[in-house]
Amino acid sequence: MSTLPHIAILSTGGTIVSSGASPTQMTGYSISSFSVEDLLASVPGLDGVASISAQPVSNIDSMSMTSAIWVKLAKAIQALSANPQIDGFVITHGTDTMEETAYFLQLTLKTDKPVVLTGAMRPSTAISADGPLNLLNAVRVAACPAARGQGVLVCLNDRILSGRDAVKTDPCNAQTFDARDWGVLGLIAGERIRFLRAPLARHTVRSEFSIPEKFPRVDIITGHADDDGILIEAAVAAGARGIIYQGFGNGSIHGNAEGALMSAAGKGIAVVRSSRTWGGMVVEGLAKWQAAGFIPAGALPAQKARILLQVALANGIQSTDELLRVFAEY
Repeated sequence: MSTLPHIAILSTGGTIVSSGASPTQMTGYSISSFSVEDLLASVPGLDGVASISAQPVSNIDSMSMTSAIWVKLAKAIQALSANPQIDGFVITHGTDTMEETAYFLQLTLKTDKPVVLTGAMRPSTAISADGPLNLLNAVRVAACPAARGQGVLVCLNDRILSGRDAVKTDPCNAQTFDARDWGVLGLIAGERIRFLRAPLARHTVRSEFSIPEKFPRVDIITGHADDDGILIEAAVAAGARGIIYQGFGNGSIHGNAEGALMSAAGKGIAVVRSSRTWGGMVVEGLAKWQAAGFIPAGALPAQKARILLQVALANGIQSTDELLRVFAEY
C-alpha cells in the first residue's frame, strides 16, 4: 500500500487544459480535446509526490463561471473530505474567476484539509506552458502538513496566497496573482515549501456559513464621472437584494447616484461601499451613509464583497448590524 499522501484533483476547465493552434499562440486559445488526464500525464514526477485521483466538475472557461458550479464543487469537496484516506484537494481552474471561487470555498467549506486552486496563464500547447509546474506545486502544497488549517489557497508561479486575498492583476503575464497589501502566505522553491504567515479572518471550519442552495441577486455598480444612478435603479428593478457600489477612494459615492442608493437601502436592499482603488480598506464615510445603513467593504474588493454578501444573505443574515459584523470578521 502506498505511503504517499492521497490528493483528490477536481477539474473545472480553464487555460490549464486549453490548446492553441501553434506553440506561439498565447491568447485566443480554447478548450478542445486536452483533458485533466492529459495534464496529469504531462507532469513528470507527480506520482512520486502523491497518490492521485481525479474527477471532473465542469469544463468551461472560467469567465463563464456560475454559482451552480460553485455549489457542485463545494459539495463534492465536502463529501470527499469525510474520507480519512484523502489528505488534500487540488482544483484546476481558469484564472479569470479563480479568486472568486477560492473565496466562496473559503467561506463555505467545513474542512481543515488543504484545498488548493491552481491554473495557468498559457495554454497547454504554448512554448513555456506553466500549467504542469503549477499543478505539481499545487499537489506539493496540498500534500504539505503545514498547509492544513490555512484555509483555501491559490497557488501559481511558486507563490501561495490566501483565497480571501488573492486577486488577478495582469491579463496575460504568468505572474498575475497578488495579495495586494496583505502579502503571500508562503513560497515554493523546488521541493521546499515555506509558509510565512497564516490568515486571521474567519474561514472554513470557523465559518458560520453553509453552502447555499440559492444565491440572491447582488449586483456590482462601478462609480464613474457622470454617474447618474440609472444602473442602480436598474439593479433594483431587476430584483437585486444587494448592491456593491464600487466607488471612488474610500468608497465615495457620486452625488448624482447617491439618491438611488438611498432609495435602494430604504427598500431593504443591502448596500455595500467598496472602492475602485487597488489596495487598503474602505471604512466609514459620510455620517448620512452610515445612517442609511451602508456597509463598508473593508479590505474586500468588489467581486469578493459581492460573494460575502450573497453568502450572508443566503444564510439568513439581513440586518445592518449583522452585516457589519460579517464584513468585519470575514
